[in-house]
Amino acid sequence: MTQPLHIVILAAGKGTRMYSKMPKVLHEIGGEPMVARVIDTAKSLNPQSICVVIGHGKEQVLDKVKRDVVWVEQTEQLGTGHAVKMALPHLPKEGRTLVLYGDVPLTDTATLEALLEAAGDEVGLLTDVLDNPTGYGRIIRESEKVVAIVEEKDADAAQKAVKETNTGILVLPNAKLEGWLGSLSSNNAQGEYYLTDLIALANSDGIAVHPVQVRASHLAAGVNNKVQLAELERIFQTEQAQELLRAGVTLRDPARFDLRGRLKHGQDVVIDVNVVIEGDVELGDDVEIGANCMIKNAKIGAGTKIAPFTTLEDCEIGASAAIGPYARLRPGAKLADEVHIGNFVEVKNTSMGRGSKANHLTYLGDAEIGRKTNIGAGTITANYDGVNKYKTVIGDEVRIGSDTVLVAPVTVGNRVTTGAGSTITKNCADGELVLARARQTVIQGWVRPEKENKN
Repeated sequence: MTQPLHIVILAAGKGTRMYSKMPKVLHEIGGEPMVARVIDTAKSLNPQSICVVIGHGKEQVLDKVKRDVVWVEQTEQLGTGHAVKMALPHLPKEGRTLVLYGDVPLTDTATLEALLEAAGDEVGLLTDVLDNPTGYGRIIRESEKVVAIVEEKDADAAQKAVKETNTGILVLPNAKLEGWLGSLSSNNAQGEYYLTDLIALANSDGIAVHPVQVRASHLAAGVNNKVQLAELERIFQTEQAQELLRAGVTLRDPARFDLRGRLKHGQDVVIDVNVVIEGDVELGDDVEIGANCMIKNAKIGAGTKIAPFTTLEDCEIGASAAIGPYARLRPGAKLADEVHIGNFVEVKNTSMGRGSKANHLTYLGDAEIGRKTNIGAGTITANYDGVNKYKTVIGDEVRIGSDTVLVAPVTVGNRVTTGAGSTITKNCADGELVLARARQTVIQGWVRPEKENKN
């Protein structure tokens, strides 16, 4: 019977080659820190425990990665063997331990399940075969049997010619862990305690090592610099785009689409180029997203059209609406069916009823707007006095004239019409025509000053 599973994730390295103040494992793939992705994959295996070994920038890691795991600190980075040793107090004597890495973000559940199945209660080793294995530990075999892993800096010429490499991902029997880790030596080119030396120790103890070759190199690829980070990001985005295409989403150019979160979609959704989706986004049937849009945590109803260069964040849009181009919906925007938001219109913490429109150059903040109301160009809800925010309430079938300022708190009743250029500071009763602007005056005899002609 297979023993209980425990997982240790190594995430203590600084990542010097990233040239960043941020710990390497916090750099993102698909909008998530790499180590968060690894933790989520680990959880999919339903282990009894997950230990994450952290060191450099531990405060940043703890602040950004909110996951229910056991955090273990490695105060000195003395190698992978030493890192796993730091987790020993949290590992029982029975069971087996899977070792993963916080900078290997694309390892999937299927790969790890295959490794665990092959390992049984002995040792499992995930390997890869590379055309150019430079920099990687080599898998040393004798008559097909894996007998050791030799790191690049410790390898001789014959060993360096081997193309089968170590990914670092191992399954180890807990009963042997303490003894094996205690036997490790730092007598090597790096002066570190190599976890890979456990392969030779397993052979010495007569415990079989079961190698499993990864089906695609990116599933075990680590990130050491921004080049590798970008390469894995493109692989990840390509896979997501292909999955969406297979599910019926039309992507005008799959190579120019980024999903940095989760997308739920209906049928006949069309997404143009350079669209970025973050967080949790839901698109109803027949939604069309124009080019160069940024959408984060948004729900968009069926048949709605989002024109190019529109930014949507933490908002909700009903069915058959038209948004953009160059519109911005900020957090708290809640638009009903058939609402129109046009170019250079900004909406924040505002609800708009069915069929209402704000088509040009307008700011609507902290407002409640009824049905079939038209907001003229250049309208502003003046909602902030420098200290507090105030609400503007506009009823049904209201016509707000162009260049109107609504100074909150203020209520405009149903079917009110405001004259263009008005500054509304008092409540308006239903059906009124309201003008609030200075009388136009002509100054007789005025002479406009002109610059002197120096020629």
